[in-house]
Amino acid sequence: MRIFPAVDILGGRCVQLVQGKRESATAYGDPLSCARHWLDAGAEALHVVNLDGAFGESAKNADLIRALVKDTGVEIELGGGIRSVEDGSRWLGTGVTRIILSTLAIQNPDSIRQLATEFGSDRVMAGVDAKGGKVAIHGWQETAGDYIGWAKTFEKLGAGSLLYTNVDVEGLQQGVAIEPVRQLISHVRVPVVVAGGVSGRADVAALRDAGAYGAVLGSALYSGKINLSEALEESQ
Repeated sequence: MRIFPAVDILGGRCVQLVQGKRESATAYGDPLSCARHWLDAGAEALHVVNLDGAFGESAKNADLIRALVKDTGVEIELGGGIRSVEDGSRWLGTGVTRIILSTLAIQNPDSIRQLATEFGSDRVMAGVDAKGGKVAIHGWQETAGDYIGWAKTFEKLGAGSLLYTNVDVEGLQQGVAIEPVRQLISHVRVPVVVAGGVSGRADVAALRDAGAYGAVLGSALYSGKINLSEALEESQ
């Protein structure tokens, strides 16, 4: 199973939020320095989120993210504020491994098919952000239907992988809710990366045993609640 340290970018800084709320941001310094730190510690992939994009400024941090992609040369999945097929095409042009379509995938499902046709399914990941079992959109402020139903739709449209985020536990550092993960993985055939609540070795082991392709480490990693080397060891 792959371990993806999160590098979430807001205002040019690497931050972590609680429950996706901008006002909860804790800053951890320069994003590129944070990325290098995790790679030096053994990570081989990164989960990058352009939070300014998610909050409506899609072009912000573009130069910084391009530099991060070029400097690291590792597997990078990128999300945050991709609001159109054109946005997706531009970000894929930076060399990221794959982009994550969330609100766009709900509002314009055909965007998945268009981008997958042009760039290949493996470069298009659909975001399944779930809140109470429903897909959450617009900064997790609205819900739009059953998360498994949407996941199956995304797969049919050509998404090569899924990012499942359990909004109910995201950022709380209180552990993963494993049953919704198992349910999702059992209903799709594409790889599933899981975010939200990964706070200890037991969470990593549970996701590995459930068949997840990867796990995103965010708040608990930055706070020191989970150690990257332990997570990497448990992921084997």
